[in-house]
Amino acid sequence: MGSTYDYVIVGAGSAGAVIAARLSEDPDVRVCLLEAGGPPPPAELVPAAVASLQNNPATDWMFNGDPGGVGKGLVGGQMMVPRGKMLGGSSGLNYMAYVRGHPGDFDAWAAGGAAGWSYEEVLPYFRKAEGFVHSPELDSDLAMHGDDGPVGVSVRQPILPASTQFVEAAGAAGMKQGDYNGRARLDPQGVASLFQTTTKDGRRSSTFHAYLEPAMERANLTVVTGALVERVLLEGDGEVTRATGVAYRTEDGTHEEVAAGTEVALCAGAIGSPQLLLLSGVGARDELADVGVDCVVDLPDVGRHLKDHLHTPLMFAADGIGETMTEVAMSLGPDALRAPAGPLPADPADDVDLPEALAGLKAEAERRIGEWFTTGRGLASSSLYDAVAFFSTGLGDEHTHDAQIGFLATGYTPSIWEGVFRLPPTAFFADPEAFLDPSRAQVVVLPNPVQPHSEGSVTLVSADPAVAPRIELNYFSDPHDVQVMVAVMRKALEIAKAWPGGGLGEPVIPPHLAQAHGHVAGSEPSDALLEDFARHYAITVYHETSTCRIGEVVDPRLRVHGIEGLRVADASVMPNVVSGNTNATAIMIGEKAAELIATDHGVHLRELVG
Repeated sequence: MGSTYDYVIVGAGSAGAVIAARLSEDPDVRVCLLEAGGPPPPAELVPAAVASLQNNPATDWMFNGDPGGVGKGLVGGQMMVPRGKMLGGSSGLNYMAYVRGHPGDFDAWAAGGAAGWSYEEVLPYFRKAEGFVHSPELDSDLAMHGDDGPVGVSVRQPILPASTQFVEAAGAAGMKQGDYNGRARLDPQGVASLFQTTTKDGRRSSTFHAYLEPAMERANLTVVTGALVERVLLEGDGEVTRATGVAYRTEDGTHEEVAAGTEVALCAGAIGSPQLLLLSGVGARDELADVGVDCVVDLPDVGRHLKDHLHTPLMFAADGIGETMTEVAMSLGPDALRAPAGPLPADPADDVDLPEALAGLKAEAERRIGEWFTTGRGLASSSLYDAVAFFSTGLGDEHTHDAQIGFLATGYTPSIWEGVFRLPPTAFFADPEAFLDPSRAQVVVLPNPVQPHSEGSVTLVSADPAVAPRIELNYFSDPHDVQVMVAVMRKALEIAKAWPGGGLGEPVIPPHLAQAHGHVAGSEPSDALLEDFARHYAITVYHETSTCRIGEVVDPRLRVHGIEGLRVADASVMPNVVSGNTNATAIMIGEKAAELIATDHGVHLRELVG
């Protein structure tokens, strides 16, 4: 056994970085944090550069999943499952939407047996994490926010006209404007707003920047990067099984072990945490035997009950409304304009002889990225996923809003559509090069059912931790989800028709689907067409949860059933997915888990809120 620490934490992501930073507030506690990735690259700080981080092996695990009842039109037929592989984890990879969920989500958790997880009980942890910056463009419910927490929460500056128009159109479609992270979320009519994002001064506020970066100089915190964790070390005498440490593999292939004197905390996310439990012999006995893993604790629900959100992109031509990709690229600086995709030379050394027009383009790009760097303002200050609406379809799940509609103020490029989203432009558009011309503007309205009834799974393919697990996403296995998706798509079309100035016009209907359903431009799409659209082109919102959920795998204090000294603390413990983007809740889970560990073992945190 190598070095010994009081606590070993696996995964420096949305929850793990929080726990490591909080526990190391006590100078008498020794904490080791293991992360498979490395420090985030400079582009991670730039919100509008988010697409460059996905599908990049340096920052993304690049998992793939079987999409089940959707994905008929995806490139390769597999759904991408982006997961952050760097300090900060998926909080450094996501589109930065800060959404707590509906209060009823958490009350339902508590009513189902997750004692201590009601909305009233988790709200202090949301507020502890949050450094909210009020904006005059928001109708903020200030009493529900925290203003001195480490995670920056703000609205992009400047506000894009298209985003305020979305909120206005949602209002015309029946939703009130308000603070969806405040009491307005309880309104039965729904609520629409500009997105609150995990940004501070126009820069991404991942858990690396918010928690870990300031804590890394502490002598009692050891952060090990490039550490592929192979298994949790478990010891038992026949009656009691205890976690004693972790085995991991370094980037050069060396096998190392680190001992945990008090606890091991798995914070590897809804894919990684169940995979590590299974590799450690914690799971369904028969399935472990199939891949040659000895079962230590027979816990059949490990990796089960996977939940995720889907949205179906409804795209509109929007000259004069949306942001062109030319403008977005210019705001990211000269490097975003370089060949082969852009007009500037691939090698900056060749800029010396630029024609006057290109020299002016480069100068403007330098000015814009300089403005963002010094003031935090500009197109670069947001992922352009900038507004949202929440409401109920009336089809069930009365405890919460079951629907979300997001708004993306740009249309991206053919290469991003195919390479990142896996949507083939040649099938989706009649003329992709013309429609997605970088000098033309588009917007995307994203209908998203947020209380899916379908469940998937994460299982082992191999006992080798370097082999990705099998991810069965199983979308639309429950017919209820299809019905809700069609209803949310209809509401999205209603918002588009209510757009200020006479509506957004016709959404893009993929030509092969229009032909198959006899759809004529200008006519109302049938339910069958909308369902087929979703089955072909709905894509993940990257919100995997519930694979180690409270009840079946961990108790309400996040301790793994049947094993002492082992907890799971990340999105996998959610009893059900929240009704909205999941990152804020994952951070809250990290805050609450740190306090649970501290109170169980006498660790002195600077502040206790529970």
